[in-house]
Amino acid sequence: MYLRQARKQQKQIDWINVKLDKAENSGFTNDSKEDILAKSKTLLIG
Repeated sequence: MYLRQARKQQKQIDWINVKLDKAENSGFTNDSKEDILAKSKTLLIG
């Protein structure tokens, strides 16, 4: 069970790191704070 949780957490961390790298290289967004939060929650839960 702990291994499964650790893998899920690592997957989430990897996803966040990819998004951060992409964001740093992409410039600005027109998405609202609420849109960004909703997308993040959906992807983290998924």
